[in-house]
Amino acid sequence: MKAGTTLLLAACLTTSVNAATVVSVGDGDTIRVSEGNKKITVRLACIDAPERSQQPWGSKSTELLKQLTPIGSQVTLRIHTTDRYGRVVAELINNQGNVNKLMVRSGQAFAYRRYLRECDAQKYLGLENEAKRQGIGIWSVGRSGITRPWDFRKGGGSSTTKSSSSRKYRCKEIGSWKRAQQLLSQGHSYLDRDRDGEACEGLR
Repeated sequence: MKAGTTLLLAACLTTSVNAATVVSVGDGDTIRVSEGNKKITVRLACIDAPERSQQPWGSKSTELLKQLTPIGSQVTLRIHTTDRYGRVVAELINNQGNVNKLMVRSGQAFAYRRYLRECDAQKYLGLENEAKRQGIGIWSVGRSGITRPWDFRKGGGSSTTKSSSSRKYRCKEIGSWKRAQQLLSQGHSYLDRDRDGEACEGLR
């Protein structure tokens, strides 16, 4: 009975752990990976990083994730679920450790309290408190930290991060992928329809 239980647990773990190669980094909590010929968008579980339009924090968070998961590097996905946008929600493991935890420890992401039930909540909250104590990254503005990304999204962003123009763009009008990313960073979040941190992918 004991051996059977062990085998069953091992089988369950195997179905939730996948090896993949990093293709691109969208923002501080989203990457694209490949599994064989299949491309997958991965939303990092247990954390919430600043939005790209929460500058300079969005860029700093994205840059750290790029350093932790270089394009072409290998990662293991500890899969939790699939979200409503069709993204795989997972913890990333590589030779540097648990990438999700490293983002929080470095002060470049918050522990995502709403979704911590499937995570090591005590560890994530402990890492967040340590980053807060050190006053690094998103905590460098004070102990309250920057506006939480989930509040920022709910409110549509602050007046300082919204585009000064009320004009709405369509991808086919923009003309270049680079320009689309600039507009995204200026607050035109509707250009990122699948919320993978990249605007107008078809312009690549």
